[in-house]
Amino acid sequence: MLASFLIGLREGLEAALVIGILVAYLTQLKRRDVLPRLWLGVGGAIALALAIGAFFTFGSYALTFEAQEIIGGLLSLVAVAMVTWMIFWMQAHARTLAGGLRSGVDRAIATGGLWGIVVLGFVSVAREGVETTLLLWSMVQSFGNAPESLAGAVLGILCAAALGWLVARGMLRLNLRLFFTWTGAFLILVAAGVLAYGIGDLQEAGVLPGPTTALAPIDAAGAVARGWAGFPFGWAFDLTGILDPTSPGAVILQATIGFTARMSWLQVIAWVLYVAVVGTVFLVRAFPARPRPAATPTDAADSSLLSSAVSPHSKETHEHPLS
Repeated sequence: MLASFLIGLREGLEAALVIGILVAYLTQLKRRDVLPRLWLGVGGAIALALAIGAFFTFGSYALTFEAQEIIGGLLSLVAVAMVTWMIFWMQAHARTLAGGLRSGVDRAIATGGLWGIVVLGFVSVAREGVETTLLLWSMVQSFGNAPESLAGAVLGILCAAALGWLVARGMLRLNLRLFFTWTGAFLILVAAGVLAYGIGDLQEAGVLPGPTTALAPIDAAGAVARGWAGFPFGWAFDLTGILDPTSPGAVILQATIGFTARMSWLQVIAWVLYVAVVGTVFLVRAFPARPRPAATPTDAADSSLLSSAVSPHSKETHEHPLS
């Protein structure tokens, strides 16, 4: 419930801030008459996200087990790709997001194509909605359709809507840069877990070699080998005998970092590589190195000014990232 709550909170807040920017700008332009068209686009985006979730949830019951595993695995990979792209997109465009949205509104009004507001609202929210739907669907499947995960997502989205409204009204100020940095780091761990789960589904369906396929190494007892003896297509570890998968600790580990009591080598390798590569790039972009002071007094002064301009404690950094 905690993991899905945080995902709903982050993704929902992104969408809420986008809507808040559009509503505030149209109000500032005294074009509240366009707001119904904006809400039409937002409603269409929400309906699309719900329809996709319903299709994947109820449509899978008519499929064979192998087909369900293949679709689940592929959708998990798509969700990971979308989440990864969105993390870096938000990291790069957070400061210019508001300006881009206002430019879109200006173009729609200037050309008289006010239905462009519908498209703008739809695209802005649909991007977040589809991403959230795929990610939560993959997580719910890995949790065994636990209702708590859906409840957590709904609570997160409701909290995001409330926070977005308070921010848009100027009643609450959030350090959005810090918020998106920490939640982005959390999403990297969640995405790594979804990636490992998707690979596990594809192994069970026989698309990828794994412990349930003919390529699995067998030990002397006739079971699938574990540890180094099971490399690369056996079990990396199997803790089911000492770790109850339904215990609170195991559930928390599964929800936050995708750890389960038994994982294959391909799952572990994919998890480690994803966190190492994506996490390193994310941290480098989130905390860029400061320039070194020059040797000469004049150059040192110039370097000091430049350092203060990019410092996390500078005035520019504390300005509203979406203003």
